[in-house]
Amino acid sequence: MTPRFFISPDSLRHERVTLDAVVAHQVRHVLRLQAGDTILLLDNSGWEFEVELEAVGHDAVSGRVVDRRLAGGEPRLRLTLYQALLKADKFEWVLQKGTELGIAVFRPVLAEHCVRGDVSEGRMERWRRIVQEAAEQSRRGRVPSLHEPVSFAQAAQEAGQSGLSLIAHEQERGQSLRAWLSAHKAAPSLALFVGPEGGFSAGEMALAAQHGLAAVSLGPRILRAETAGLVAASAIFYETGEMG
Repeated sequence: MTPRFFISPDSLRHERVTLDAVVAHQVRHVLRLQAGDTILLLDNSGWEFEVELEAVGHDAVSGRVVDRRLAGGEPRLRLTLYQALLKADKFEWVLQKGTELGIAVFRPVLAEHCVRGDVSEGRMERWRRIVQEAAEQSRRGRVPSLHEPVSFAQAAQEAGQSGLSLIAHEQERGQSLRAWLSAHKAAPSLALFVGPEGGFSAGEMALAAQHGLAAVSLGPRILRAETAGLVAASAIFYETGEMG
C-alpha cells in the first residue's frame, strides 16, 4: 500500500514538493524510501496527490507531483460524534476507531457522570495526532475535526440548532436506532450523542429533549461507553449505504 501523509496545503501549490520535517523523518528513517518511490500526499481538502520522490537526503526530502485525484475514503454522510469524556485510553480508542469508520467531527462533552473533566493542551495534541494517523492509515481524504470539550448544555444547544441529532440511551424503549434511521436515510449530516461510563443523567436527557435530540435505543444489550458510539456509527453508515 502506498504510504499516505497529510501535509500543509501550502506545500502542494506547485509541482515540486518539499516535505516537512515530520513527514521527511517517516519517509527517510521509518519507511526507508528512496528516490523513485511513490507516496500520496493529502491537503485535507478531499484531494490526494501522487508524488514521486526525487531526493531523499539528510537535509531534505523532495518530490514531484505526478497525479491528482479525489480521495475515495470520505462518506457522503457527515457524522458528528458528541462523545462524553472517558478515561484517557478509552477515549483515544474511540477517536482512532471512529476515524477509521468515517466520523467527520469529534466533539468531547463534559457530562455529569464523566470520570474526568480536565483536558490539557498536551492531551489535545496527542488526540489530534491519533486522529491524523488513523486518517492516513484508513485512507481518508480529510482529517476529522477534533474540537475542544464543551458542557452537555452547550453541546445539546449546538446540535439542536445544526440539524438532526440523536442521543443513545439505555432506557429508551419507544424508538430503536434502526427505526429512526429508516425514516431519515436522506439526511446529509447527523449528530450522535453517547454518554460516559455512568450514562447520561435524567436532567441531561430532559435537556436533550428540549433541544430536539431524538432518544434511541441501541438494542437490548448494555454496551460500554467506549463501544456504544462505534457500534452506533457502524450501524448508521451501514444503513446509509456507506459500508458494504
